[in-house]
Amino acid sequence: MLVLVPAAAWAQASPRAVELPTIEVVESSPLSPADLDRDKVPANVQSLSAPDFDHAKSPDLLQAIAQHLPGVTLSDQTGNPFQLDLNYRGFTASPVLGTPQGIAVYQNGVRINEVFGDTVNWDLIPEMAIQRMTLVPNNPIYGLNALGGALSLEMKNGFTYQGVEGEVRGGSFGRRAVAGQAGGQNGNWAAYVAADATNDDGWRDHSPSQLRRMYADVGARDDKSEFHVNFTGASNDLAGITVTPIELLSRRWNSVYTWPQTTQNDLAFLTANGSYKATDTLSFQGNLYYRGFWQRHVDANTSEAQPCTDPKLLCIGDNTTSLIQGQKVSNPFPSGTVFGEIDRTRTAANSFGGSLQATSTQRVFEHDNHFVVGASLDHGRVQYTGNSELGTIGQDLFVTGTGVFIDQPAGDVAPVALLATTRYTGIYATDTLDVTAKLAVTAGGRFNIAQIKLEDEIGTALNGNETFSRFNPVIGATYKIAPELTAYAGYSEANRAPTPLELGCADPTRPCLIDNFLVSDPHLKQVVSHTYEAGLRGRLDLGEGHGRLNWSLGLFRTGNTDDIINIASPVAGHGFFQNGGKTRREGLEASASYKQERWTAYANYTFIDATFQSRLTLSSPNNPAADANGNIFVVPGDRIPAVPQHRFKAGAEYAVTEPWKIGADLNVVGSQYLVGDQSNQNPKVPAYWVVNLHTSYQVSKHVELFGLVQNLFDRRYYTFGTFFDPHAIPFLGLTDPRTLAPGMPLAAYAGLRATF
Repeated sequence: MLVLVPAAAWAQASPRAVELPTIEVVESSPLSPADLDRDKVPANVQSLSAPDFDHAKSPDLLQAIAQHLPGVTLSDQTGNPFQLDLNYRGFTASPVLGTPQGIAVYQNGVRINEVFGDTVNWDLIPEMAIQRMTLVPNNPIYGLNALGGALSLEMKNGFTYQGVEGEVRGGSFGRRAVAGQAGGQNGNWAAYVAADATNDDGWRDHSPSQLRRMYADVGARDDKSEFHVNFTGASNDLAGITVTPIELLSRRWNSVYTWPQTTQNDLAFLTANGSYKATDTLSFQGNLYYRGFWQRHVDANTSEAQPCTDPKLLCIGDNTTSLIQGQKVSNPFPSGTVFGEIDRTRTAANSFGGSLQATSTQRVFEHDNHFVVGASLDHGRVQYTGNSELGTIGQDLFVTGTGVFIDQPAGDVAPVALLATTRYTGIYATDTLDVTAKLAVTAGGRFNIAQIKLEDEIGTALNGNETFSRFNPVIGATYKIAPELTAYAGYSEANRAPTPLELGCADPTRPCLIDNFLVSDPHLKQVVSHTYEAGLRGRLDLGEGHGRLNWSLGLFRTGNTDDIINIASPVAGHGFFQNGGKTRREGLEASASYKQERWTAYANYTFIDATFQSRLTLSSPNNPAADANGNIFVVPGDRIPAVPQHRFKAGAEYAVTEPWKIGADLNVVGSQYLVGDQSNQNPKVPAYWVVNLHTSYQVSKHVELFGLVQNLFDRRYYTFGTFFDPHAIPFLGLTDPRTLAPGMPLAAYAGLRATF
């Protein structure tokens, strides 16, 4: 295992010889330092440190998270390995607009769910610069979106990382990458910088990626205070074809449907963080930030464009509605032309805000106590535009633009220009009191206010002004049954306000071209979650030379009211959002890890039963089980699609010699229903398993070689599925309405790392 240590330490020990301490403290809020004993947290908190993101074990950030965090699985809506969906306890953090988001993600105390749709763009996070990642369930202190939990990222700085490191790696499907980091301290001043560049041709057709990212931090501190200014920048070009009809995948595993589909993400994220220790027991923390996010998305799709009753003219939706409102559009195309659309959107989001917090560890009536109180204010401004260009679909499924832009509100395809402004205010407090030496009780809560204003810059259909507010409590306790055995139990509530995207696309009579267009502004209710959690965790020292065992076993139940779900429209390629009544996600989490001088090993299992608890009538027109009106009927107990019930992970690493290590990991994911099959009437996406290998060799104190193999047995599997109209492109001759996201085949990577 590679450990990053200050340069001065190289004279004493190889990085391979450093023993990582067990992480015993965790954050108690987004701004808190890691100063609360984990055994006093009434939830199954999990942490990763910098070595867990080592490219010698995982090729990128998302694969590292999935490998090391129990209960986390990945699925693929974008067809791009750097933009996968992360699912935890049946809740999702996704880069795809229109995916209901249920996990809050923080970087250095700032929530980085994007303003417009609360999406999480994983490609913008440089994993080399991560110092620590903490997954926190059952805690409303993390504000909006923390229905299933929060991921908190603490980045490196010159006080926590000192030295210079460079890395090059490459391998299958044209992946080549270079990365470097450097950090140093001079008295009370420190600086750190990391940068990486990755090019990947993609294993599927027409799916190259190019990532350019950097992170920099300058800090100063004295005996009582510490201040940092840091910047994250990125400019990434991502291509990936989403799901592909199962019949095409059976012919060729890397085949795609209509293309091109590209996304360009640009980021400028500036943060100032400070802390001040007023006394030995009282400290203050705060931050200010600006985040600029710009996205351009191009998506080629099928279209409902067709010749009119007069074949010399073009219509949409039927043979009487002109392609452009109030105009006759000529049809110069030969008979048999298959029409498509090139849908383009642009998002320019600017957000800024800050947080202020006080932390007290003053004893209360001679009992240890940890009290946190704080407030946050986040303001966002988003300019969103979109249009659809008529195209023609060739035999290679490439959609060629015609220069004609569709503008037909009656056909639900029209240009959009929307200005959305948001203001999120939060006030929170939490207290952990040691009632006895064994019993610690936590109580607190957060009051959230979400104000969202929509201004239609073309017409008035999207105008709206909504305010949502709620107080969310948390209460829990931990009890030390024995020095190495702790029991915990807790209850919390959290809320998620509808995003500007969801508010702008909530009318079933005027659906949106998801994830592209907004057409109307009905009211949606906010989502509220109620989470119960209880479990045991412990450590067992097996004696000198025999290692140490850590384990945990827990149960959880989260019930949502007014859950927001994405519904397919009878209009091809369109959808809308609606409140879906009550849902429930409950299950079990069990994990164990073992560490000995030459061995490390882990195994964990998660069971999640995610179900609807209300009767619903939903539109799913391409579902074979739908009625004549394209509707399906959900009853309580039907399972929520895209949530595997069973997840099992295991892995081990062995030091063959002092410089040479070899390891393997197994990831098993259970079956799941296709999106659009909320009534559970169709075959599931099958369960799958994947084995990965990794090895590293310390050539010298400063040089390391490493290699890894993903999907060793070249298993063919799917991570996500939904339905489509198989007759939309007649010359393909398709009949099966299932369209799926295939998993990556066998891949191998190798790299070299040098430290100075």
